[in-house]
Amino acid sequence: MTLPKEDILAILEQNIAIRKSAFPLSWKRLTAWAKGLGLKRGGKVVIFTGHMYQIIPFIKGVQKRQKKISNPSQKTRLARIINPIFSVSTLMSIAAASPQDIRLYNGYLRNIVFLLRLAGIDPGYLYEREDYAGTLAYDLGLQHVFERHAKKVYRTLKEAGVGTVITVDPHTTYILGHIYPELINGFDLEVKSYLEILAEKLPKKLHFNGDSKVVIHDSCVYTRYLDVSEAPRKLLKQAGYNVCEPELSGRLTHCCGGPIESLFPEKTREIAQKRLESLSAIGKKIVTMCPVCHLNLKAATQDKVEIKDISEYLLESSSTQKTST
Repeated sequence: MTLPKEDILAILEQNIAIRKSAFPLSWKRLTAWAKGLGLKRGGKVVIFTGHMYQIIPFIKGVQKRQKKISNPSQKTRLARIINPIFSVSTLMSIAAASPQDIRLYNGYLRNIVFLLRLAGIDPGYLYEREDYAGTLAYDLGLQHVFERHAKKVYRTLKEAGVGTVITVDPHTTYILGHIYPELINGFDLEVKSYLEILAEKLPKKLHFNGDSKVVIHDSCVYTRYLDVSEAPRKLLKQAGYNVCEPELSGRLTHCCGGPIESLFPEKTREIAQKRLESLSAIGKKIVTMCPVCHLNLKAATQDKVEIKDISEYLLESSSTQKTST
């Protein structure tokens, strides 16, 4: 099904300009993952989710509904007109988002906090003051919207007294650490992926978990733009996993099909299926380190293939049991 791309981009632009997020959700939903963790509010060092893990279940819900839409051009044009008044994407997604998916992706964020604490780091969190980083606006070429949004996000972080930002996904890491400094004069935040931090501090806290074979799927952004390829391998190997490499890995990694899901769903599925074939030919336990990769590969998977976020694999091998989710 061909979707009306101009209308979808317009809705995305409206959402970021009006609601500060590509996929507006209530603060209650966006911060629910942190419930019961006792994360202090703000501080010099904060975990910054960029809302990426939280919005994945709702994006998945919208994708399901898109497949059932008849006459999409007419309906998305109407949605574009209504959206400035009422968030159409939120309305479409909430009923369709699976509670199981919400628990899964919120759980990955909880895993990351647990692993950071195991490494001796107890970050703060901005809760309702945390903003979406603007990833999709940048990736899809909405430059003027992205630039305005980026400056607002940076101002909020500075007003909150943040000095170091610990990111949880490759897209937010790249946007905050490499693109923001090009746009914002005097940018002085330290931006580090949690994987880099764990690779420096965590390995001694992991125990060997036998000879469990896993196949690593590298994020394009981590390996090509951020040079984060050794950290996840170091952590997995220290945790006792036998890390298997597909033919295309590291800087040559094969795309998962993102972040074009909303504009080209068929092409995304085609790319994801091709990637999954190459991964599953080596092994049935696949490691991802990006919520977009996880979403697209899971959508293409067969029941016999297990796809998990790296935080889950590391937590399974940690010497201390996970906190309740």
